[in-house]
Amino acid sequence: MKFRKKHKQESEVFTDSLNDILFILLMFFLIVATLANPNVIRVGVPRGTKDTKAKQNIMISIDNKQQFYLGSTKIDVSMIDTALVREINKFKATVDTPTVVINADTASFYGEVFRIMRLSKKSGAKVVANVK
Repeated sequence: MKFRKKHKQESEVFTDSLNDILFILLMFFLIVATLANPNVIRVGVPRGTKDTKAKQNIMISIDNKQQFYLGSTKIDVSMIDTALVREINKFKATVDTPTVVINADTASFYGEVFRIMRLSKKSGAKVVANVK
């Protein structure tokens, strides 16, 4: 007896156009995702009419030889604390919060700059440091 082999037909899914459709969908979603930003909310931003720069009430300068200057007058290192507190208190009478601007040379010690900053903050002044 000779049995014939049964030939089964295999079913096949035609996927040639599936690649094109997926590519088109991918491009569509990429374009839509860049255009539709849900985080965009229109907010009215206030516009200032005055100059918002901080007023430079008190200037402290430290040069490369570790010499302190209050404004343009040279101050001894041991007297800088009392002179700075006195100057801040003098400006507090006319200004709510005086601003201390520290101009320090890059060769100056950063510990001295931080000491001036701490003393100014403790005395109730704003501090702006400018290291050149």
